[in-house]
Amino acid sequence: MSIEVKIPAVGESISSGVVSVWHKKSGDFVNPGDALFTLETDKVSTEIVAENAGVLETKAAEGQEVKIGEIVAIIDESKAAPAKAAPAEKKTDAAEKKTKPTVEEAKKAPAPKQKSTGAEVLSPAVRRIVEEEHLEPEKISGTGKDGRLTKGDVLAAAQPKEKKEDREDRQAQQGTDRFTRKKMSPLRRKIAAQLVMAQQTAAILTTFNECDMSAVQELRAKSQEAFTKKNGIKLGLMSFFIKACVEALKAVPVVNGRIEEDDFIQNNFYDIGVAVGTERGLVVPIVRDADKKSFAELELDIAGYAVKSREGKLKIEDLQGGTFTISNGGVYGSLLSTPILNPPQSGILGMHKIMPRPVAVNGKVEVRPMMYLALSYDHRAVDGKEAVTFLIKVKECIEDPKKLPLDF
Repeated sequence: MSIEVKIPAVGESISSGVVSVWHKKSGDFVNPGDALFTLETDKVSTEIVAENAGVLETKAAEGQEVKIGEIVAIIDESKAAPAKAAPAEKKTDAAEKKTKPTVEEAKKAPAPKQKSTGAEVLSPAVRRIVEEEHLEPEKISGTGKDGRLTKGDVLAAAQPKEKKEDREDRQAQQGTDRFTRKKMSPLRRKIAAQLVMAQQTAAILTTFNECDMSAVQELRAKSQEAFTKKNGIKLGLMSFFIKACVEALKAVPVVNGRIEEDDFIQNNFYDIGVAVGTERGLVVPIVRDADKKSFAELELDIAGYAVKSREGKLKIEDLQGGTFTISNGGVYGSLLSTPILNPPQSGILGMHKIMPRPVAVNGKVEVRPMMYLALSYDHRAVDGKEAVTFLIKVKECIEDPKKLPLDF
């Protein structure tokens, strides 16, 4: 019985994806639970596993875009796993002598006839390629003497047929190395569409401030050893900013809302998105109920999402439903930026690089570790006064961590 392998539904808003890589090839025997291929969508990358045992026959090529529900492979359950070859028994000298023809018998035996096509007369090099690539030599036209197959003939037959668009791209690039053209990944296309949509549908404005990181750095240094020993994870900066943003959202609730057509939706929960950069693009996993979690729980959530992001194992539900976003460009060395909203949210906080700078402290100039903060907000929902008040609240909580609910 043949079982169809179809593209599963991986999210309400996802209608297609790309078969980025096959982990098993046609003709391979697969067991239930074996990873067949990786499906890359505009939000997540997911490994699709076999549900039945049998021999696999792929129907879609790597890099091909497929729709939800489309058949991409067939598993033949009627074919059993290949048995391990038993060691060949050593023939006795008598048996070897019996099977070997005598010189006179060999002379009398008629010479084998060769087909004029040359498909059966293969040189060692050609035969090796035919066996490795599983080619059918009788279906290949030979260009050698008497129609024999040459190494070039079988190498050409082993090359996969180019799609029309791939061939056109290759031809367009022949003779020049000034640029390379390739299709954007589904995730990158989705990011591009989201950013353009945010710019076109929201009245985005950014307000700036700076905060002194001295108190947080001192608290981290003082508590790091005990915190790590107790929780098995280091105390980072992001948990402080998540806590500070929760306090600011409570003080200025409008930043925690969103516009939906002619209505304003006020969220009374605090699901904070934390932007994470990956090789595939920017993703924003959500830390749920951030107001109810301890510093250790926040750090564990952040670390877990970072690992899943790098390995491409984030799920759709990890990315949906955030009410506010934090983006840390400082890890890449950014000193100042204007972050773009993550629709349909009304606010996003941009963190930046910590730089020692001279500042005035109690009438004296001191060098302090300073960070610029940027709050981009939807001016349709949030007024300038509210945005500035929010950012000042974040600044106060970072410069005086005692205003946060410390639990370590």
